Amino acid sequence: MAIDLRLVLGFSALAFLSIYLPIINETILRSALGHAMVLFVPGYAFIAALFPNRKDLDGIERAALSFGLSIAVVPLIGLGLNFTPWGIRLDPIVVALAIFTLLCVLVANRRRHELPVEDRFNIDFGRAYADIKGELFPASESRLDRILTVILLISIVASILVLAYVFVVPKQGEKFTEFYILGPNGKAENYPTRFISGESKPVIVGIVNHEYRNVTYDLVVALNDSRQITRLYTQQVTIADNQTWERQIDIAPDRPGTSMKLEFLLYADGNMTAPYRDLHLWINVTG
Repeated sequence: MAIDLRLVLGFSALAFLSIYLPIINETILRSALGHAMVLFVPGYAFIAALFPNRKDLDGIERAALSFGLSIAVVPLIGLGLNFTPWGIRLDPIVVALAIFTLLCVLVANRRRHELPVEDRFNIDFGRAYADIKGELFPASESRLDRILTVILLISIVASILVLAYVFVVPKQGEKFTEFYILGPNGKAENYPTRFISGESKPVIVGIVNHEYRNVTYDLVVALNDSRQITRLYTQQVTIADNQTWERQIDIAPDRPGTSMKLEFLLYADGNMTAPYRDLHLWINVTG
């Protein structure tokens, strides 16, 4: 397997490890590798599969098309996942990108081996360095031109580093918590609203922390029929910044009634006087 395809697989593995390893996934490394994985790697693997011959495209064209195809392919993968039971979530997206990249690399490797060795695309780092050095610092260049070229290169590298820093470490935005409920199929539909006494039905509850700190939440599910309020479910959970907690909860109303309010109350930091976020469903329970 060519070195560029090995680098693609190796980089993909590092990107996925940065998402799931406990300590690394809280560092800037996760964001840096993740952005590169989304913006470049899938497109490069796809280009490698489409154009195995070194004469098909030069290096600059491959790099430019890799960015463009990644920006096009990744949203299409997300759109496809939206019509599956898994939905657009972190784990399904990671798995889908891994499968797509791996398949493209395997196809690219097979197609390259069907060509003569001299026609297969490969990256010769030694030759590339020599070509770049010859272009930037030709033998006939004067001392002043060399100094100006070095200054230009330093400016370009500094600009790229500043841009990368701003992109990877964005300014802290609004602090908020996402709180949502989904039907048993994982979508915002088919919520259970009709029960029979003694029957339980599932509801998926999700919390996403965007508070820029670890937060301890208290989740309370209560049944309110304007005369009586009873708690059906309680749970305390601590969620790290930018992390998602999602669980299926079985709801079992304790009494019959019509147009009763099934409340999903979320309290933060132990403050139980007023809910931080709240949702509700109107349900009917027959005896």
